Parts: sequence; C-alpha cells; structure tokens
Amino acid sequence: MRGGEQQRTQAKDIRKDLFVLLLTVLVGAVLVALFPARRHLVLATAWKFLVEMALILPAVMLLMGLFNVFVPKDAVVKYLGRTAGLKAIFLGILLGALPTGPLYVAFPLAAALLKKGARVSCIVAFLSAWACIKIPQEMVELQFMGFRFMAARLLLTVFFVVIMSLVIEKAVDRGEVAGGA
Repeated sequence: MRGGEQQRTQAKDIRKDLFVLLLTVLVGAVLVALFPARRHLVLATAWKFLVEMALILPAVMLLMGLFNVFVPKDAVVKYLGRTAGLKAIFLGILLGALPTGPLYVAFPLAAALLKKGARVSCIVAFLSAWACIKIPQEMVELQFMGFRFMAARLLLTVFFVVIMSLVIEKAVDRGEVAGGA
C-alpha cells in the first residue's frame, strides 16, 4: 500500500472509530436520560472501567511494541499460519489459556498475530481460549467441581472451539472471495 493510500485508510478508520464512540456516548446519554435512577450506577461503572483501561492499556501497548519488534513474522507464519494445520489452532488455544486478564487485552495481540500471518482459525481459538479456558480457572473448577466435571467441560470447550474456529475461518475466506478482498 502506498503512503497516501495508507494515510487515507487510517483517516477513514479513525473516522469510523470516532463515529462508534460518539454513537455509544449518545446511546448511553439517552438511556441515562430515560432511566435517571440508574445514572449513578452507570457513571460509577463507566469511571471504574475508564480507570482500569488507563492503568492497563499503557502496559498492553508496551507489550505490543515488544511483540512487533521481537517476534519475527516467519515464526508466526510457521507456527500459527495456514501451513501449520490443526497444530496452529491448538497452539492458539494454549496461548489463549495461559495469560490472565480481561479479554480486551487479547484483541491487540490477536490483531498483531493476524497481521504477521496467523490464520483466522488460530486467532478465533486464541480469543475463545482467553475468554473461557484459563489455567487458574481450571484449578478452581477441579477443587470445587471435581475432576470429571473439569475434564468434561475442558474437552467439550476445546472441541467446540476447534469446530467454531474452522467454521469461522471458512466463512471469512468465503467472504473475502465474494467481496473481492
């Protein structure tokens, strides 16, 4: 992509992001006006989330910069790309199950992996595992629900994450072909 075209694309993306932000604020303001009894709860929750984001996002951006510099594209393509087969999906699940933290932290990493050549199914598996498979969560399940429950839930979750990943990848591939992208 040429420099001017890339700048136009970035400006268009920023306009889309600002539109979504403004729409969200507008809908929130309308809802607060319609339900004034909830105003305090809404504002307190919004403030708490804003503070959380302000504390976490700088660290995420730093990690993203380190990731972009130190993780070579060919390594991502080799282990998480199309040629890696099902191993890429299972590696995505493993990478998603290891860290803890809110799901929104995973999205910049998923975008970076996608840009470096990871297959869509691997990214879907990574995000799904981040959302519903965590090593500490599994240990708590084991303690309170027992081994059979933990193992059954984990196996079913992995099974359906793999299926979902492959289906979404097919849908995205068809969409790109149909859309001419």
